Amino acid sequence: MSFMANWGLLSQAERDAAYDNSTHVPDSPVLNAAREVASTVFRTTNPLHLDLRYGKAARNTWDLFPVADPDAPCIVFIHGGYWQRNSKEQFANLVAGPHGRGWSAALPGYTLAPDASLTRIVAEITAALDWLAAHGPAHGINGPVVLSGWSAGGHLTAMCLDHPLVKAGLAISGVFELGPLRDTYLNEKLRLTDEEIVTLSPLRLPPVNKTLAIAYGTAELPPLVADSRDLHTRRAAAHRPGPLIPVPGANHFTIVHELRDHDGLLTRYLPLLLE
Repeated sequence: MSFMANWGLLSQAERDAAYDNSTHVPDSPVLNAAREVASTVFRTTNPLHLDLRYGKAARNTWDLFPVADPDAPCIVFIHGGYWQRNSKEQFANLVAGPHGRGWSAALPGYTLAPDASLTRIVAEITAALDWLAAHGPAHGINGPVVLSGWSAGGHLTAMCLDHPLVKAGLAISGVFELGPLRDTYLNEKLRLTDEEIVTLSPLRLPPVNKTLAIAYGTAELPPLVADSRDLHTRRAAAHRPGPLIPVPGANHFTIVHELRDHDGLLTRYLPLLLE
């Protein structure tokens, strides 16, 4: 019997622990701090197209990092934090790998829960992509877009894969079934409704017919591993394209190094998603 099949038998503490990535990875504060320092350096080094507004809310801004060729492919990266913490500024260096290989990059901000419902957060990412489709060329970004994201950003990647601007997707360590979250500490701010669980869980929706690579670390928490594997299985059954990428030994916080690094596994996968 799988871990999630026993969900109803778990205590509140066990349910909370099942999605508590920070406690599961004891050195996560050190990893997060290093990422934030490197992201500040990356933004300081590439300062020409920061905080471009796509909507009225305070966090409705883009950071764009175009390369010399406006027709180069672009990775759009959505930050994580269970939809309720962090910001795009703290994740800029995670696009350093593709950027160093000649890809443009872009990071959208979005309003966090509880100030925004998950329904609104998904709508903001859609609005951000609308803006990029209209205004990206004026900022040197006019190539095919691969939508990516980590953790909550992986969920938002799957939810917005159908946007016309998006050619393919790379969902990293995402949460694709929302039902169990309502039974955890995360729902204090998310306040998920019955309708949101049905309409915003990628595992409950028809698979989009675009390439979606789904990556997870083999040292991640069981529900996140299961969600990635289950979503790939569901998409494969519907003959939807895209690989499942288990990253050996990676946890929820080290897996992103495979996109950050010039020779990272996920960095090297990106061009294959556009073939």
